[in-house]
Amino acid sequence: MSAIDFSDPATIAFLTDALTTAGVHGLEISRPDGQLRIVVAGKDGARLSSTGAPPRAPSSATAVVKAPMAGRFYVEHPGSATPQKLPRSVSDADVVGFVGVGHVLLPLRASRSGVLIRLLAEPGALVGFGDPLFEIELQP
Repeated sequence: MSAIDFSDPATIAFLTDALTTAGVHGLEISRPDGQLRIVVAGKDGARLSSTGAPPRAPSSATAVVKAPMAGRFYVEHPGSATPQKLPRSVSDADVVGFVGVGHVLLPLRASRSGVLIRLLAEPGALVGFGDPLFEIELQP
């Protein structure tokens, strides 16, 4: 039996639909390499969060925010009227973008404090697991 790829958008969409159909309010899957949590939020659709193994510290003065799963890349929330401008200061907990699968949006956290200096993927593009999305210049 092969392992299920929880970074695959089709798998996440299937799980979300199955939870909604079954009337289940959520699902959490934990593995040594990360965690997947899907919460069905009634009429507003589902929320998804995912964490991976802690990233290793980069050796240079920049860090890269990578896609935690495959999906469509958004620089700002699709419902936002205010576009984000670069460069801008971010803290390690700031949401800097989203990866979406269907109606599910996964927030992308900066994970490092610094200055968000470069967009490495086109907004609206399909991205794969581990694709680089943003570059952050680390502050000493």
